[in-house]
Amino acid sequence: TRTFDDFPVRRQASPNFDARRANLVVLHHTSDSTLDEALSTSTNPARKVSAHYLIGRDGEIVQLVDEADRAWHAGVSWWGGSTDVNSASIGIELDNDGDEPFAEAQIDALLALLTDIMQRNSIPGANVVGHMDVAPGRKVDPSAYFPWRRLAERGFGLWCDEPFPPAPEGFDLTLALTALGYSPLIPDASRRAFLLHYAEGREDLSPGTEKALAYCLLSKKAWGEGSTPPT
Repeated sequence: TRTFDDFPVRRQASPNFDARRANLVVLHHTSDSTLDEALSTSTNPARKVSAHYLIGRDGEIVQLVDEADRAWHAGVSWWGGSTDVNSASIGIELDNDGDEPFAEAQIDALLALLTDIMQRNSIPGANVVGHMDVAPGRKVDPSAYFPWRRLAERGFGLWCDEPFPPAPEGFDLTLALTALGYSPLIPDASRRAFLLHYAEGREDLSPGTEKALAYCLLSKKAWGEGSTPPT
């Protein structure tokens, strides 16, 4: 029997359980100039931030936290109704200051790592997002330089190219973004994060084009990456 503060609890082990497994991958950029700076930040107890993996500009992959453990990378966040993204995700930091293209060797290493992580954890291909997606209005990483389209071509995340099929009459953008995973509590910030991710930061899209983009992404999420929206 184990005693808590003011009541007894009898402990009897059950064999009916298994390990918790992540179902989401969240990508970040470090905002640092070097891998050593990023490592210093991620291993400093006073900073209280970490990720499961850190990838250098040269493609070096450093594991900081075991995948079975909860790394502190997402912070205050929301995705698909969950407000504890850290408990459901694997965090990957890319050594990049946020104002530069991502190095080729770095993206090659990321693709190899994602292939391994997604297969081992049976994570759906659509469930690769950015920090800005889960923390809209608070974070903007990875930046507009990040090659989301290239990842989607390999099956990691979603992407739609213009021209987009028109959205049906009455299609609601806020509801669509919520269905994609974005927080409905801060719709303007969620919309900006959506455009940063899926429109490379463009905010000059017409309302109709934004809706068409969201409709295309929702269709791919529901029917598979190679699908076209039903008519």
